[in-house]
Parts: sequence; C-alpha cells; structure tokens
Amino acid sequence: MDLSKITLPTFVLEPKSMLERITNFMCHPELLLDIPFIDDPIERFIGICRFYLSGWHIRPRSVKKPLNPILGEHFTCKWEFPDKSEALYIAEQVSHHPPISAYFYMSPENNVRIDGVLKPRSKFLGNSAGTIMEGKAILTFINRNEEYILTQPNMYARGILFGRLRFELGDHSYIKCNKNDLIADIEFKTKGFLSGTYNVILGKIKYESNGEVLYEISGKWDEEMTIKNVKTGKRVVLFDATNSTYTQPIVRPEYEQEDRESRKLWSKVIDAIIRNDQDTATEAKSAIEDLQREEQRLREAKGEKWIPRFFEKTETNDYILKTKINWTTPEDIKKQIENIITISEKRKPSNDCNESFESDKVFHTSQMKVSSPSSFFTQKVSDDDDFHDAIDCLSIINTNL
Repeated sequence: MDLSKITLPTFVLEPKSMLERITNFMCHPELLLDIPFIDDPIERFIGICRFYLSGWHIRPRSVKKPLNPILGEHFTCKWEFPDKSEALYIAEQVSHHPPISAYFYMSPENNVRIDGVLKPRSKFLGNSAGTIMEGKAILTFINRNEEYILTQPNMYARGILFGRLRFELGDHSYIKCNKNDLIADIEFKTKGFLSGTYNVILGKIKYESNGEVLYEISGKWDEEMTIKNVKTGKRVVLFDATNSTYTQPIVRPEYEQEDRESRKLWSKVIDAIIRNDQDTATEAKSAIEDLQREEQRLREAKGEKWIPRFFEKTETNDYILKTKINWTTPEDIKKQIENIITISEKRKPSNDCNESFESDKVFHTSQMKVSSPSSFFTQKVSDDDDFHDAIDCLSIINTNL
C-alpha cells in the first residue's frame, strides 16, 4: 500500500487527546496508595507489578485513535481518594517531529511521584501495523528514596488490509528497581498464525544480579492475572480486570482552561466527533493543524527554537518537570504544583467534567467487529502530519502509559 496516498478520516478518532489518554495508565491509582508504606521490598515490588498490569484494559467501546497533540498542548487533571488524599497530573507535548509527550503525576500524601515520557514510533508491517512504544516512566516512592523504571509493550493492529481487524499488545516490557536488585520481565504474547490465543501475558519477578526467579505471573491482561510463588507453589489472583472499577480523574471545565489545554483546544473537534459530524470535525481539526504549521513557519523565519513550558530535557534525552518540588507538607506541595498551572476547579465538580473519561469502558478485543480499513483512505495527504496520522490510523492504536 502506498502510504503517501492515505489521510486520516475523523470517524476513527477518539474524542480525546493523547495527553489525556495517557491517564488510562493511572486508571487504578488507588492500587499505589499503600505500597510506599509496606516494609517488605518484594511485596512493594509485587504491588508495583499489580498497578502496572491494571492499566491496559481500559479502552473505548470501539477501535479508536486519540487525537495527536500539537506542540505546546497540555492537559491537567487530579484524582481524589476516599481518604481525602489527592493526586495531580500535568502533561505537555514537548516535541512534534518526532512526537514526544512528557507527563508528571504526584500524590503528596502517599509519597508517590511518576515522571514519564512517551515516544511512539509507527511501523507498517504488511497486513499489520505497529507502534513501537519508546520512552519510560520512573515511579518514585519519596519516603523510601526508591525508584522503579517501567517500560511498556508495543502495540499492533492485525488485518489492516484483509481479514478481521484486531488489536494486540506484544513483546517484552520490564519493571526494574535497582536499589532492591529486582526486575520483572513481562511478555505480552501475540497470537500465533495457527495456534495460541489473544491477550496472554507471562512474566517473572527475579533478582537481577543472579537471575533467581521469585514469582511467575500469567493470565490475560484484559481478564484475570495470577501470581505464583516459585518456592511454595502458591498461586493467587494478582489483578482481575473483569471485576475492576476505575477511579475517574477530575478535569476543570473548559471555561476555566487556557486556550492550549487539550479539551478546550480540541473542543470543536470533540463535539463534532461525538455528534458524528465528520465534515465539521475535519474542518476544525485542519484549522488546529494549520495553526501549528503557521507557528512553525514563523519560528523558522525568526530563527527561534521551541521551548517547552513545563518540562525540560535531561542528559538522557528524556524530559522532567522544570519546577523543583520542595518536599514539605502535602498541602504545601500541592500549592507548589498548582502554582505551575491551575489543576483544581474553582467550583464544585459536575458530572460534565468527566464526560470524556466516561466514554472509556472495559473493551474486550475478542468482541471487535470492524471492517478492513483499507477502503477508508482515498485522499492525497498534504504533509508529514497527515503521513504520520495515516500510519497511526493504520495502527488503530489505543495508547496507554
């Protein structure tokens, strides 16, 4: 297929930006709350594995692709927990070519901080398309000065030209804690051509220095996953996605948001997609993309380089929050974060604030019934943005983390 002749139809778009889509990785933040206070380092590590594996089953009711953030776009939200503690989130699109999203998450009362970078890279693989999920998240327990490095599986769409369209997670990811010499190697297995099944995971928790295996993980990432103690043979449920209830983030209403915040920026596109008005959605989406191109042209004419607002590049070419958070009291820490950009609402939350997240439900890929998308694309693309959109559309990727 000649990808230069493919453009992205708006009817395969999810009414949500990628910066907001990343929060699906935190769809069960309550699983993190007690872990920093567990004394046993192995039990803490198992808790991290449980949290990590809980973040893959949330997806839209149908196969959709989130909106590509434009340069400088940002998204904020917060979570409120039953014990009155909170977690705050800031994300920004720090690069457009290549696409890079940086994000920050912190729950001061619970000593949890996450710094993450997402660098998706698309590949066309014949009758399949894949998104190679480069980047990582660093989860820190402040009270223990303990860091966990988390990577993520790659994502594939099978049957994009012929056959039944299916989404799969594939390849290896890992969770690693250098301080405690622990690593989890988790394989997201793809179905074989003639054998196997979908959505299977296999994993091992072991000491990195000598390779001694402590626990084995198995199951399906969209159903039940179990963990087995290698020494005792005892197996227990690690996480059951089929009976889980996610914690919704709270987002400020659009009239309180800045023009570059995701929901306000894409509001006309999102509204048109929800109303199934493809002409208006396409027109509004093109206007935003044209604005980005014009801004880029003006910067080049002035010899200026784009500087992210909230994040800065590290020596390892990742991104981290520019503002140093001084570890004082939880209330003071939250004020420091809110001084970076307003996250909390100025009024009492309403049900409308969470409308976009409500569209995400547990979606089982075995129930997917979608025609081959090869007939979707007929128009000539105009530039690199449309080319990358086309690759992403072929991938039909529901991106997490």
